[in-house]
Amino acid sequence: MIRVEIIANQSVQDEIVNNLVKVIPDFYYSIIPLVHGRGKDSFKLGTTTWPETNFILIAYIQDDAEHSVQTVIEYIKKKFTTEGIKLFVLHDHCSTEKK
Repeated sequence: MIRVEIIANQSVQDEIVNNLVKVIPDFYYSIIPLVHGRGKDSFKLGTTTWPETNFILIAYIQDDAEHSVQTVIEYIKKKFTTEGIKLFVLHDHCSTEKK
């Protein structure tokens, strides 16, 4: 079992969730819907100055579904190149970012 964390602009949340649900049987997840912070290129603070916000999706999936998650996120990143989509996969207490 692995832990998947996806952080992205709220504008792509439905796209990410819908695609993951289509390709991974019994894909169960939790979403933290309103996330403020600073990324590499901009702030996401939900204010008039920095109006955008992010979300975080957390899921625990079988090891063999990791490739499916990576494929979905790669597809969405190509479709939405400016939305700051990040995928993190945690294996046995160590974290790696999947580009």
